[in-house]
Amino acid sequence: MERVFVSRVIDASADTVWQAVRDFNGMPDWHPAIADSEIEDGRAPDAVGCVRSFHLADGSHLREQLTELSDAYRMMRYVILDSPMPVTGYDASLQILPVTEGDACLACWEAEFEVSQDDDGATVDTVTNGVFRAGLEALAAQLERPG
Repeated sequence: MERVFVSRVIDASADTVWQAVRDFNGMPDWHPAIADSEIEDGRAPDAVGCVRSFHLADGSHLREQLTELSDAYRMMRYVILDSPMPVTGYDASLQILPVTEGDACLACWEAEFEVSQDDDGATVDTVTNGVFRAGLEALAAQLERPG
């Protein structure tokens, strides 16, 4: 089992950052790797069980299902249903925690999944850097207060 964890302090309030990420269909608005996204079957993007179908900038197609959403804890959990990555059992969460000094927050994105034995670490690197780190950096660039 592989485990990936990436966190980043963002100089914006936890509520501001949570509002940007809680929309399960909203990743194209803040993640540079996501070209488009749509929620299947006309469901609401914050309904547990909804499925987002999206394309990456390179044209790859993925489907993910929202399995938990908590405004009280500013946390969402989701699983991958279909992906070009060689993963199984992919279960991820994204949580936004307030920093108690000042008005910043800590964004924590993590996942556990299985990869084939012949995977050379490329999948872990893709999730760590191409998905989580790139996403949090873009989110910070978009939402942080100037100066």
